[in-house]
Amino acid sequence: MSSKDARIAMFCRMLLCCALLLTAKLSVQAQDTLHITLQDAEKQFLEKNLQLLAEKYNVSIAQAEIIQAKLYNNPNLTLSGNLYNPDRKKFFDVSNQYGQYEVGIQQLISLAGKRNKQVQLARTNASMAENAFFDLLRTLRFTLRSNFYQAYYLQNSMKAYEEQISSLAKMDATYKDLQQKGLVTLKDAVRLRSLLYSLRADRTNMQNQLNDLQSEIQLLLQNNHAWFVLDMPDDAIAGIPEIRQTSLQSLVDSAYANRQDLQLAQNNLRYNQQNYNLQKAMAVPDLTLGANFDKRGSFVDNATFLNVGIDLPFFNRNQGNIKAARYSMDQTKLLVQQQTQAVENEVQTAYAKAINTDKMLETVDPAFRSQFEQLLQAITDNFLKKNISLLELTDFYDSYKENMLQLNQLQNARMQAIETLNFAVGKTMFNNK
Repeated sequence: MSSKDARIAMFCRMLLCCALLLTAKLSVQAQDTLHITLQDAEKQFLEKNLQLLAEKYNVSIAQAEIIQAKLYNNPNLTLSGNLYNPDRKKFFDVSNQYGQYEVGIQQLISLAGKRNKQVQLARTNASMAENAFFDLLRTLRFTLRSNFYQAYYLQNSMKAYEEQISSLAKMDATYKDLQQKGLVTLKDAVRLRSLLYSLRADRTNMQNQLNDLQSEIQLLLQNNHAWFVLDMPDDAIAGIPEIRQTSLQSLVDSAYANRQDLQLAQNNLRYNQQNYNLQKAMAVPDLTLGANFDKRGSFVDNATFLNVGIDLPFFNRNQGNIKAARYSMDQTKLLVQQQTQAVENEVQTAYAKAINTDKMLETVDPAFRSQFEQLLQAITDNFLKKNISLLELTDFYDSYKENMLQLNQLQNARMQAIETLNFAVGKTMFNNK
């Protein structure tokens, strides 16, 4: 085989390998494409999200600390025996007749209710761990739902672009041939092609935005091997009740009852109050009770003793820790007030945005999208029949692109406003689908 034939054969093999790799890649992509609804996404999120599962362990850890706080102090046992008896020249002489040994036992008794106060602290700490877990759940769930709607409407916008790009690509190919034959001007051919390039550039930008959202959704669902095609029922928007039917005050009251970050701040105040009580109790010394038996090392053989011990609080009465605990308690009171005001402000802002988007959508005819799409097809057909000019076609395409994009953005804005309101309230009050 000549060197030329060898190069041709090698080139053919490379083409074959590339074709096989491309086919395999397309096959994998087709297999990894997954249609998913919001309900299915939330189910996978609750079952698989690693950040949420890891945070749940903090609740178990805090509950285990309650068990530890309930335990009593262990008694202390001491044994002391003779190492060497020089009179008998005997090691470890602890015999009853000649040996010497001592036995003692002690028990630390906490006074001033320290143990019960430590148990209360542990229980409050467990409640705070639960608050942190459910607040993380609220935050991640909001992120998932927000990304879902944003990606869904981006997909809708891209579909509208695909229809335009497909039609324009065919017309561009036709105009290119006609321009080469001198039947249409270069100006018209370039104008049509520039519109096509503009649409492709816009679609590429949307695809990049969608890729970022897909990455976040994959991370939330712990599945980076699937490309999610987001599905939503046609009546998803129509079935949402009007926000104005619910009063602002009822939403604020619901937020006070359901916002886990507010409950976390309140439990943090309770924790500091309990810690203040514990630090005051720590100023009371603990009592040590014990008993000793001395075989023959005391004033009589087989001597027994009762031991009682307690620290004398002359110098250390835990003054610094008591003062620090009081300052922490006063500080946390202010933080609770600040968090309460923040919750009310967030609900008010989200409520106003939700009402504004509702009012805007009320002015849009539900049949506008389908009518515009029908008109787009009619305009395209009339252009091919030369009933309208290229300028009229490009102007309509620009108008169609802007209006479809704005309509999807408006619908997305309403869903985002509703999810933000649910997030501010701390409960899914609207859009349970």
